[in-house]
Amino acid sequence: MNNLKDKCVVLAVSGGIAAYKAIELLRLLTKSGADVHVIMTRSAQEFITPLSFQTLSSNPVHTELFNLISEREIGHISLADRADLFVVAPATANVIGKIACGIADDMLTTTVMATKAPVLIAPAMNVNMYTNPIYRENEARLGRLGYLFVAPVCGALACGWEGQGKLAAPEVIFEAALAALSDKDLAGRTIMVTAGPTREEIDPVRYVSNHSSGKMGYALARAAARRGASVILVSGPTCLPVPTGVEPVLVVSAREMQAAVMSHVNRCDVVIKAAAVADYRPVERKTTKVKKQHDAITIELVKNPDILAGLGAMHQRPFLVGFAAETDNLSEYAAKKMKEKNLDMIVANDVSQADAGFNAENNRALLLFRDGRSEDCPLMSKDALAERILDRIATELNGDRG
Repeated sequence: MNNLKDKCVVLAVSGGIAAYKAIELLRLLTKSGADVHVIMTRSAQEFITPLSFQTLSSNPVHTELFNLISEREIGHISLADRADLFVVAPATANVIGKIACGIADDMLTTTVMATKAPVLIAPAMNVNMYTNPIYRENEARLGRLGYLFVAPVCGALACGWEGQGKLAAPEVIFEAALAALSDKDLAGRTIMVTAGPTREEIDPVRYVSNHSSGKMGYALARAAARRGASVILVSGPTCLPVPTGVEPVLVVSAREMQAAVMSHVNRCDVVIKAAAVADYRPVERKTTKVKKQHDAITIELVKNPDILAGLGAMHQRPFLVGFAAETDNLSEYAAKKMKEKNLDMIVANDVSQADAGFNAENNRALLLFRDGRSEDCPLMSKDALAERILDRIATELNGDRG
């Protein structure tokens, strides 16, 4: 579910060298289907022109407080009323201070004062300004009033200082925007997601693995965090960035994944086993590289522990969701796996199809439930499928199934 599609988002840009990053944030917002209206302070216009934002948003940029949209409509009130979300990025110490004190003396601060939409603030400033007790109190006060913040990161600042104050990456702010408009139907729940492949070493150079990219598991972790859950992501080796607000536990082998899962399972309400765990590992891991000497080589393999079956056998276990990656007899094999491993729900994928499954951006799935129900999920993005899966989990947990 794309909770920004057709939403009215006000992007307010205040003065600072980081103003140029707001262009990338605008691109992400518009790409998601949001109708974005940009407000720029006079200082922001010293760093970047309104034309850039107008071109990308396809909407006029608001720069002046006293500018009537029509005879009956006052600009800042109209914009405040239409907004589903208000994002201030970058937000200077000056703007944050004025908002905290209720000062409304320009288009940005007046519209913030008038809106009832959630307000997401992404500060950017000198590290000494950021740690100043006056600023800290202003931020704390806004936090108590329900304003949302995306903390700046540490790094080299434009002023020459090094420290916290650098605007968060546009992708991180975008993720926070998605979270701001997401239902928090998983708040108070702890969800563990496993993702990616595992690697079983043959020697220091080679290993046994599979084609899993981890994208499905990471999409589930990202979506669960947006919906208010505390998320533990146990991940095998991938090239994916850890989603914002997620607790990562990075592993390599199946046995490492088993140890990580079992060490965290007792605090979980839900476990989603989306990882593609290697079924076998070499009996012996060579300490030096095996040299290429023969036309053929035999490697003896032994079964890895079945993490999912171990979870299903627990006396008191969390709600348990498994994945079945199959190339044929999808429904039959998935139903058998669900019964044998005592699952509440299973997500079955046909990984023989080139447009879905391993390494693809999209996926299609068959959802099977403990009570015999099933649901076909047609081809969709992995993010959309993650939301669909979590919708069903939330329904089961909250007892809302009609």
